[in-house]
Amino acid sequence: MPNSSEPKLISGNANRPLAEAITKRMSMHRGQRINLVDARVERFNDAEIFVEVFENVRGEDMFIIQPTSNPANDNVMELLIMADALRRSSAARITAVIPYFGYARQDRRTKARTPISAKLVANLIREAGIERVLTMDLHATQIQGFFDLPVDNLYASPIFALDILHHFKKMDNVMIVSPDVGGVARARELAQRINAPLSIVDKRREKPGEVAEMTVIGEVKDKRCIIVDDICDTAGTLCKAAEVLLENGAKEVHSYITHGVLSGPAVERITKSVMKSLVITDSIEATEAVKGCKNIRIVPTAPIFAQAILNISSGMSVSSLFDTDTLTPLYEWTYPGQ
Repeated sequence: MPNSSEPKLISGNANRPLAEAITKRMSMHRGQRINLVDARVERFNDAEIFVEVFENVRGEDMFIIQPTSNPANDNVMELLIMADALRRSSAARITAVIPYFGYARQDRRTKARTPISAKLVANLIREAGIERVLTMDLHATQIQGFFDLPVDNLYASPIFALDILHHFKKMDNVMIVSPDVGGVARARELAQRINAPLSIVDKRREKPGEVAEMTVIGEVKDKRCIIVDDICDTAGTLCKAAEVLLENGAKEVHSYITHGVLSGPAVERITKSVMKSLVITDSIEATEAVKGCKNIRIVPTAPIFAQAILNISSGMSVSSLFDTDTLTPLYEWTYPGQ
């Protein structure tokens, strides 16, 4: 729905720094200061969530910036309650900007008597009055079909491609690695962008959370391997894959992960890992431990989210942002001369 007025942004508590970074990027594009809508999102003593919007939003094109990361339940409820507050305040349209979509790993029934929680959350989002969703690297692309409303799924691979070309310089011995068979399409897309070969680490589990065996498919000897995936949670599989690649002759191992969940022992494992570096996006707000880890680096998503919001508000294409020629100018301040 094209809109002649400026989009208005509101943020929950899940990732306030990213929301503020998006407004700064939009301010640069527009040549005028764009601020987050003044509101309070707080909790009563019994942990009930309360939202109050202090500005007039009647007839406005509203964008709620709220990844549903840890604590997932609280952040989902914040999103739903903010949407209800905006809908009851007569906002013209409400778009949920969910950089990290929690519950995405529960996208199918893996055994009897289990839920499909991703579909349930999609239903809740629709019922709250949200009319559009903007997200990044959904764990499974079919989740878009769970929503009975438009979903724009951005990809981190174009950003990662720019980062790799900037930091690795010589690309002749770089190899992209998928940490499992299910992630081959994601890894192949990045490999094609940087014109690099592709390898796969085939893992077999005896039971959930434990990797019984890993086998490398492809020749990685003397290669600088880059593992690509969408989510890193406890980092057990990732660190093990790095070890297996070095055992098979890899020169060095790096990883590019879209969503750094990094729960439990993840940071400690990564610190002690044989990986030279782990690159994540800021789709999830980094903890102090993550910020202090010497081999974790964070690349910004604010430029692509800001432009996507402007495109949606003005009725322009979002898929155009996947093209390198379109994306590069958005990141020229991050990678000068790229």
